[in-house]
Order: sequence, then C-alpha cells, then structure tokens
Amino acid sequence: MDHGHSGCPGSRMEDFRGKDEAGSDDAGKRASQLKQWPIQLHLISPMAPYYQKADVLLSADCVAYTAGDFHKDYLKGKSIAIGCPKLDEGQEVYSEKVTSLIDDAKINTLTVMTMQVPCCAGLVAIAQEGASKAKRKIPIKSIVLSLQGEVLSEDWVS
Repeated sequence: MDHGHSGCPGSRMEDFRGKDEAGSDDAGKRASQLKQWPIQLHLISPMAPYYQKADVLLSADCVAYTAGDFHKDYLKGKSIAIGCPKLDEGQEVYSEKVTSLIDDAKINTLTVMTMQVPCCAGLVAIAQEGASKAKRKIPIKSIVLSLQGEVLSEDWVS
C-alpha cells in the first residue's frame, strides 16, 4: 500500500487495483468496484497511479445513493472523484484538478454523473471549465439521474 500522504489516515493514497476481482459471493453480494482512496475531489492527486490513462468518473456526492447498481453500472473499470457543487468550498481547485487529470494523468475519458437538481449542473460546468483549460482534448459524457435513480439524460458534452 502506498501511503503518499501524511496526516489524516483518511487522506492517505490507497491503490486497490489488482485485488480480488470477484463479482459476487455465494450470498449474492456484489464486490465493491472501488479501486482507490481517497475519492473526494479536494483530496485526490491527479498524479496517483490509478488515474494515469484511466477512464474517470466524476460523480456528485448523492449519485451513488440513488443509482441502485452504481458500482456495477458506472464505477466498474473507472477511477473516481466525487464532489458537491452546492456544498463544497474552494471549487476553483476542482476545475484545476480536472485540467491536471486531462493533461498530467492523460486520462482517456471523463464521465460526469449528477442529479436532476439545478445545483448539480455546476459539476458539469466545473468539468467543462477544467477541460477548456487543458492542452489535451478528451471526450466528456454527462449522465443526469432522477431523484429515483433513473437516467434522465446521457450525452457527450465535449
């Protein structure tokens, strides 16, 4: 395990890739598809190995609680970062992190998942702002969920 950060153990970098890839156990429980720590956008390092040339999911905090099969349908095979465009402070850092993910980590794609509430659209705007400052161009997909977890729209926005 790589403990690239000192201080709070919750912000230490952990790379879970290559761990048991089992889909489910005999009781029908699905294995987590989370392959890294931390996941909060303020705490992530775009230079972490699990972001290098990865497909990245940028998710609003509430999304995973509404999408019943979030891990299976959206997280599997991706590195993740989460944030809340309404409650998080210092969001200018968020667009800088997106720029760094694109240019420094050389990510392949960025999928931004948000809820149907108006404030959530800010996360897509943050991603587009960060992408507009990047030297590289990558595809960005926006997926918007209803409050009941239904996909309302799924569009390539860049």
